Amino acid sequence: MAVLEIPDQDKVIRGYENIHAYLDARGIVFEEWHADRHPAKDADQDTILAAYQHQLKPLMEKGGYTVADVISVYPDTPNLGPIRQKFLSEHTHTEDEVRYFVEGQGLFWFNLGSDEPVFSVLCQAGDLISVPANTRHWFDLGEEPHVRAIRVFIDPSGWVPHYTESGIDKMYNPEYPA
Repeated sequence: MAVLEIPDQDKVIRGYENIHAYLDARGIVFEEWHADRHPAKDADQDTILAAYQHQLKPLMEKGGYTVADVISVYPDTPNLGPIRQKFLSEHTHTEDEVRYFVEGQGLFWFNLGSDEPVFSVLCQAGDLISVPANTRHWFDLGEEPHVRAIRVFIDPSGWVPHYTESGIDKMYNPEYPA
């Protein structure tokens, strides 16, 4: 189950309906999905995509997304330090960043501007989040990375990060070994 935190207000929001309402008011899609059949832990990409096709297909059609794949990051992932650091820097994309967490978890951070406090959403297995294009955000894989997620996009070039270099991310990020 996801958890939303607003550190500067010492506030924690729990429960799907509450988190959904907070994010929806800010234009961020947040849903809970369930597989029509549970793929094995060692399932390949095609098996995982097929298990969620009943929810994936309508999402892709509605959003104009053309590509879906599965990304997996674990503690033994090669080049983990540089990958983690790349995600920890505040950035934007020219298209939506859509993730459905098949297993594990990850922490999305959002910096929506001066009217809004910086907040994070801990996404876990069963959570779908869609970060709108051009939204300032960053992602924390955690100290012991374990993320398997479905990604959907229109064109992979839309996922090229455009780093803001605002420095705000550094105020919230933990220090991890490289």
